[in-house]
Amino acid sequence: MRLLTPTLAILSGLSLAACGGGTGTAPAAAATPAHDHTAAAATADPTVGAVPVPTDAVAIVNFTFSPPVITVKAGTRVTWTNQDQDAHNIAIKAGTPFTSAPMQKGESASHVFDTPGSYSYICGFHPFMHGMVVVT
Repeated sequence: MRLLTPTLAILSGLSLAACGGGTGTAPAAAATPAHDHTAAAATADPTVGAVPVPTDAVAIVNFTFSPPVITVKAGTRVTWTNQDQDAHNIAIKAGTPFTSAPMQKGESASHVFDTPGSYSYICGFHPFMHGMVVVT
């Protein structure tokens, strides 16, 4: 029994050293993927408290809608243009059913807003992206 204890201690030490467990340091972190949007997903909804901008054009840049809230008159065609490398689309949550086709970089999608109200929308591919159209 006395021989087993030192032998087990030596084997345990070799085992820890072989897997890096005995060094006291954590293994190197994996490389961050090129399209890691976790930081963007953790941010607050940019439409909350935003002042509506009078325009009919919205740019999609760095996984955000810019401006995040716009105001237009009833009957206005709003156009979103994707300036990101990743595909995006527009999915209006309620009030007027609309989901655009996927937009690649440089492509646009449009929708006419006929009825006054506030229309929240997201990117269907990246639901952390929020925007709003206020129709007067």
